[in-house]
Amino acid sequence: MNAPRLWLVRHARPLVDTGVCYGRLDLAADAQATRGAAQALARALPRSVATVAHSPLQRCELLALDLQAFRPDLASNPEPAIAELDFGAWEGRAWSSIARADIDRWSADFPHHAPGGGESLAHMLQRVARALHAAQERAAAAQADVVWLSHAGVARCVQWLLTHGAQRLPQAHEWPVQAPGFGAWTTLPLACGAGLAQHYLKA
Repeated sequence: MNAPRLWLVRHARPLVDTGVCYGRLDLAADAQATRGAAQALARALPRSVATVAHSPLQRCELLALDLQAFRPDLASNPEPAIAELDFGAWEGRAWSSIARADIDRWSADFPHHAPGGGESLAHMLQRVARALHAAQERAAAAQADVVWLSHAGVARCVQWLLTHGAQRLPQAHEWPVQAPGFGAWTTLPLACGAGLAQHYLKA
């Protein structure tokens, strides 16, 4: 039997102008693209899945509902820990309108500075690490895959945690660039990160 995997699925393209900061902004996604992504995912997923979770933001919730329409066996539960980074006062603003000095302050203290007064990357990594540890436990118990309907930022957090563990925090130049495209996904073996979240479980 193959080792259980985590399916990191990104929502379809959101209904927002290019160049706008929209981390925790609760936007709908293109309905047709969402349905197409759900149909493709429903065909690709294995017959047995341990659990499906989605970010509470509506662009992910819509994907979860469409997925269940194609696969009634795949009911999804909202999971706040896999929501996108909160950019605070930057949400809904064009990136080009944010002062260069403010972005430089974030880059200078990349893991700890909360952009726009929202959430720091260190905090996001902490919550994703907890969720990843729980996913590992569920996958191991069921010997089946786990599915997350989430965001690019969460996919990058998982990449970092599986590569570096939970104790080392990234600098701006180290942060993963690649993430699934809109409506696409990647799969990662959950066994690779065994124990990675232990650092945060005491917090």
